[in-house]
Amino acid sequence: MKHFEYAPSPMVCTKKIAFDLDEENRIHNLVFTGGCNGNLKAISKLCEGQLAENVRSILKGNTCGMRSTSCADQLASAIENALN
Repeated sequence: MKHFEYAPSPMVCTKKIAFDLDEENRIHNLVFTGGCNGNLKAISKLCEGQLAENVRSILKGNTCGMRSTSCADQLASAIENALN
């Protein structure tokens, strides 16, 4: 299993996204540091064991209020970086 850490855009509330990818590129142990605690815990639970590419394609482009990005969109970027 490989561990990844990502520093999201300063436009979002979370300050760090960390997760592991197994040999099948499934997400495990997703943790957001900062941000909307309840919502981000829910995203972490929903992503557990899911294929990274599927999660990336679902969350990419999600916005938060008037911002052009969101914590979920930043997770998509983190996954994209991890897969490349």
